[in-house]
Amino acid sequence: MPEDLSMSTDSLSVVLSGQAGQGIQTVEYIITRLLKLSGYNVFSTKEYMSRVRGGTNSTEIRISSRRVCAPVDQIDIFVPLSQGAIPHLKRRISSKTLILGQKEILGNEYHKNGQRVIEVPFSKIASEIGSPIYSNTVAVGVISGLLKVELGILTDYLKQHFSAKGESVIRKNIQAAEKGHRIALDLLSSGRIKFKIPRSLSVTDEILLNGTEAVALGAIAGGCNFLSFYPMSPATGVSVFLARHSEDFDIIVEQVEDEICALNMVIGAWYAGGRAMASTSGGGFALMEEGLSLAGMLESPVVIHLAQRPGPATGLPTRTEQADLELALYAGQGEFPRIILAPGTIEDAFYLTQSAFNLADKYQVPVFVLTDQYLLDSYYNIASLDLSRMKIEKHTVKTDQEYKRYRLTEKEISPRGIPGYGDGIVVVDSDEHDEEGHITEDLDIRQRMVEKRLKKLELISHEIISPQLIGSENYRILLLGWGSTYHVIKEALHHLKREDLSFLHFSQVYPLHPDTTEYLKRAEKTVVIENNATSQFGRLIRLHTGIEIEKRVLKYNGLPFSVEEIVRNLKPY
Repeated sequence: MPEDLSMSTDSLSVVLSGQAGQGIQTVEYIITRLLKLSGYNVFSTKEYMSRVRGGTNSTEIRISSRRVCAPVDQIDIFVPLSQGAIPHLKRRISSKTLILGQKEILGNEYHKNGQRVIEVPFSKIASEIGSPIYSNTVAVGVISGLLKVELGILTDYLKQHFSAKGESVIRKNIQAAEKGHRIALDLLSSGRIKFKIPRSLSVTDEILLNGTEAVALGAIAGGCNFLSFYPMSPATGVSVFLARHSEDFDIIVEQVEDEICALNMVIGAWYAGGRAMASTSGGGFALMEEGLSLAGMLESPVVIHLAQRPGPATGLPTRTEQADLELALYAGQGEFPRIILAPGTIEDAFYLTQSAFNLADKYQVPVFVLTDQYLLDSYYNIASLDLSRMKIEKHTVKTDQEYKRYRLTEKEISPRGIPGYGDGIVVVDSDEHDEEGHITEDLDIRQRMVEKRLKKLELISHEIISPQLIGSENYRILLLGWGSTYHVIKEALHHLKREDLSFLHFSQVYPLHPDTTEYLKRAEKTVVIENNATSQFGRLIRLHTGIEIEKRVLKYNGLPFSVEEIVRNLKPY
């Protein structure tokens, strides 16, 4: 075993892996909060199989003196908690990886070739306390100790976290954590392990959020007072969060019998004067397509949170992908406008979800908030959320006796009334209709109504979110990305340190910003980076600009890009 296991970097990647049911996600949840409370910037993301027990899951936690918001392949410290953990992540384990594990899991292979290994009897310690289930809390103690988290902060947090479990569970978890913490301090005092990661007191007061929480909070800030859903990963967490806080914010949360019902209830809620959202994933949204088209004909506002995962069909239900862009873009029979927002950051997830409700209300169109499993399940600390930017904009009118729901106006957006608010009658119909909302087969009226609905795209174009350019304006090569690839491409760009390389990120993918063409024309070479197999965003750009993206960097195995992958793919350019 090497004498010196020091790590002088200011950033550390810790990975824990074990079977479903071993509490890997609990470890992630506790450690990220402990480290933030201790002044470290943290980022975490997980990958897990679609099973309640068995299989092999892992979580990556990055700790740094600077903000970190993207996954890396590098593993500095690896804690395998089950037999399958090492083979599962073998490709990411290098000679520089420090492995902390028990002998029966490590085997002999990782004592060879100078591999950095320290045996820690997690299960033995846990069993002595009362049950092997406490192995994960021993791991919490070891990692906390190595990163010099004060024991008082550790025990206080465990008391809070397990407060609902009873005194015996609290006491045993604290015992497990204390034993792990002591092991870590012994390793540090021996000089065999050294960490040099500066801390900042300002981080302790920051917010630690994942994408799920940010979308849910954005919906609350947008005035959402009704949500309907049928459980489907990875979208379910948004609905669960809002259900937990429904009484605090006067939100009705309805778990329905299927996704067909979910969207129809959202349409009904908007008709009655509510501000409603449906939260679903690709397979569930496929059932909503008829309802989406109904919203298009009724000119009803709807907000749809569409959390992407790999398909077709059930696909990989707990993995990530960006392959539902075209599904959102072309879903529903007939032609009608829509808006598609694709948050790139946790802050985006909050602000864009909030604005989705205002946009839907203003233009009377479906608005998508297009996320994915990776964004929803990732945590990192942020300074704050600017609530002063939050304004709930309502565009309903009080009706009079002459009210016509689909009145043809100069602006082409008809006044939207609510039944019972005023003296008018609010008539809507799924068939083509006249200005009053009654069924018609008058072909001239049909043409006017189609044009009226499509005219909204021109009006929407006046407030499309501008794409963000990262890097020099005098670029030679332009990278293009959308949604959750934001941070990983940005960090890769930082590592490459090339003045000729810039990154254009889109958080609104439809309608496309009119400046897109000009950005593309200024580049000698263009590269689009997407988590799908067919470059759906690249096709959308070509459709609306006439410009073919020259190079494509695509990933579609169910995992997000790592920083190193982006760097490797861009070096040839």
